[in-house]
Amino acid sequence: MALSTLDERTALVLIDLQNGIVGAPTTPLTGPEVVARGVELADAFRAQGAPVVLVRVTHAADGSDAMPGRTEQSRGAGAPPQGWDVIVDELSGHDGDITVTKRNWGAFYGTDLDLQLRRRGVTQIVLAGIATSIGVESTARAAHEHGYHVTLATDAMSDLNTEAHLNSIERIFPRLGETGTTAEIIDLLAKTRA
Repeated sequence: MALSTLDERTALVLIDLQNGIVGAPTTPLTGPEVVARGVELADAFRAQGAPVVLVRVTHAADGSDAMPGRTEQSRGAGAPPQGWDVIVDELSGHDGDITVTKRNWGAFYGTDLDLQLRRRGVTQIVLAGIATSIGVESTARAAHEHGYHVTLATDAMSDLNTEAHLNSIERIFPRLGETGTTAEIIDLLAKTRA
């Protein structure tokens, strides 16, 4: 489905583009490639005066605020390296950007993301980041459930697993919103604001 429109009050939400995640072995794009497209989107949104939200994931060094529950897959052991949860330099340091800190996969649960968006009158979000099937998909699902229009920049996200990435892109995202490329979204943003 082609992109139809971007609402007057649309925000860009970039998921987990932080030091400890962009270096992971992702597919189909590398972390730096996702960051580069995230920068393109963020620059376009900032130029139009539209909100840019930078979401980062973190947890206490002792793991006391980590997600509970038993899982079959290990969550990793030990404390992450210093600075792993810092937004990458290419995206940080812009006045007016909103930073949201999460401790779960999705950016809505347990954060003030919904409050930040609603106070600004946002009705639509454009999503990108890492990982497609984890943080991005969880946030897209919650955004849809919260009543936001959702657009997904499919060439500005990547995953740890090709099949998981494709499942999100091909099967899940079309049910949650509209998909498009970075260039298509930037073009539509410019046309919407003209």
